[in-house]
Amino acid sequence: MAHNGQRFRGLLVSAGAVLALAGLPAPAAAQNQTPSPSGSFQAPSSPDFMLGRPRASIGVRGGWVFASAGSDIFDFVTKQLTLEKSSFNAPGFGADMSVNLTPRIDIITGFDMSRSSTPSEYRAFVDNRNLPIQQTTSLRQSNLFGSVKFAVLPRGRTISRFAWIPSTLVPYVGAGGGLTNYEFEQDGDFVDFSNNRVFAENFRSQGWTPTAHVFGGTDIQVYRRVFMSLEGRYQWAKAKLDADFIDFDPIDLGGFRFGAGFHIMF
Repeated sequence: MAHNGQRFRGLLVSAGAVLALAGLPAPAAAQNQTPSPSGSFQAPSSPDFMLGRPRASIGVRGGWVFASAGSDIFDFVTKQLTLEKSSFNAPGFGADMSVNLTPRIDIITGFDMSRSSTPSEYRAFVDNRNLPIQQTTSLRQSNLFGSVKFAVLPRGRTISRFAWIPSTLVPYVGAGGGLTNYEFEQDGDFVDFSNNRVFAENFRSQGWTPTAHVFGGTDIQVYRRVFMSLEGRYQWAKAKLDADFIDFDPIDLGGFRFGAGFHIMF
């Protein structure tokens, strides 16, 4: 009987030890591992992965427009007035939305706008009080566009059925077209070259015209789904001037645009 009692107490002690061990937390290394399909364990994926490849993005950007100013209306005003072709350079702002067609090809639609306004005076004329003859010349553009964008390098890689890791740097190129609404305006005092009379006037031309553009740049990941874009773009556009500007060729609305912006992918 004594032997049986000792055996019974030993079983109770063993059972208690098993229960105590079962209640302890698993080692940290074991908790942080997940079984792979082959049955072995591996470390969890990078915290920067996304659940599937992004299908679209929205973004905003700012930049600077370097006007080509290649038509004769710009030659005329820069010759007569204290203006340079660089006077028509201007800050710009825009926004766009893109949708993936394939892992490397996007369709983009968006808008951008810019406006320059520069005071000037005649280079060779003064009024009858020997004062400068002054005016302000401005050029405003608002563009609506659509583009096709091609990623030169892969945007990321798939590491499982659901996880997708984006690339840090993705260079791209693209092309497209659209419409621009422009307004070229001169307001102030002017000289009538037929009799040298000085008069006050407002000259204006405005309207819509088609555009074409090419671009290239780089998308840079700054935080998970947030990317910064650096981009250069060249636009071609010309428009017929209104009756306020007689005997001039179509105005050149083209130029190079450099900008930077932020996009959110989803």
